Amino acid sequence: MPNSLPVVAVASLGGTISMTPSDAAGGVVPTLDATQLARSVPGLSDVATIKTASLRQLPSASLGYADLMEALAWAEQQIADGASGVVLTQGTDTLEETAFLLDLFWKLRAPLILTGAMRAPQAAGADGPANLLAAVRTAVHPDSVGRGVLVVMNDTAHYARWVSKGDALAVQAFVSLDGGVAARLVEGRPTFFHARQTRPQPLSRPAGVWPKVAMVTAVLGDDGELAEMAVRGGYEALVIAAQGAGHVSFGFAERIGALAAQVPVVIASRAASGSTASQTYGYVGAEIDLARRGAHLCGWLSPLKARLLVTAFLASGVAPGAVGEALANWSKLTRQ
Repeated sequence: MPNSLPVVAVASLGGTISMTPSDAAGGVVPTLDATQLARSVPGLSDVATIKTASLRQLPSASLGYADLMEALAWAEQQIADGASGVVLTQGTDTLEETAFLLDLFWKLRAPLILTGAMRAPQAAGADGPANLLAAVRTAVHPDSVGRGVLVVMNDTAHYARWVSKGDALAVQAFVSLDGGVAARLVEGRPTFFHARQTRPQPLSRPAGVWPKVAMVTAVLGDDGELAEMAVRGGYEALVIAAQGAGHVSFGFAERIGALAAQVPVVIASRAASGSTASQTYGYVGAEIDLARRGAHLCGWLSPLKARLLVTAFLASGVAPGAVGEALANWSKLTRQ
């Protein structure tokens, strides 16, 4: 009977889901590997044949591009070796970012699922085992095929495009405010709410050094000096987390005009949800003015993900002068 089950490859990268108390550190730290995590989940072996690997034991804030590209290559190899899907466990602090970045490069139709935990394994009501079980159940479900990278937390599946961490500590931390959740799991089965949609062509895997792209948040009384300092310091592109629908102060706008002549400048909204505007506000520092100064408006994409998209574009060989066009073309194909 077990031999008839689908194969799911599970790899651990660290995070709260893998953490146990350390007297020396005074708190929990990553210690458990993928095999230990899988063994802690009741009923997991009834869902799939599990293959495990431990790729990293890091808090997610310390994961880097090289770590994620290694995980991506590992995941691709598991599918080539016959796995039906892949699950990566990691910390939730950067989960929305890692899911989005991996989705930009994931070229297979097989599901790649990311999950983690908001409570460490020794905590009352630890959510890690339930999340891992739900992730594996999603990975083996046929409706998950062709949807790119999904985040599964709290019996809910999210598209990498829309997911964000909406609460620092709550178990129900993850939300998809604009696009809506991908699926809910009921009695162990995911029900998807959207038809599969065309996904952008996966980007080429970077071979060299990843570019430095700064994200600067526009705030009250801000004249854009930090953005200027970032470019002087060697950053190769700027993402501005702008106020409202893509707005900055008069002084900041003047600086953006000068900076856009040097590096790609992308404008996102710092609001929790909603899109940048394109033709509503015409005052100095509003979206029409910033576009005229050479900045690119990124629509529904959050500042965190806009930064990763620009980084991935440059890393995969898109010329700085072509970033605006690449961003516009990518946005047309991301309606999930």
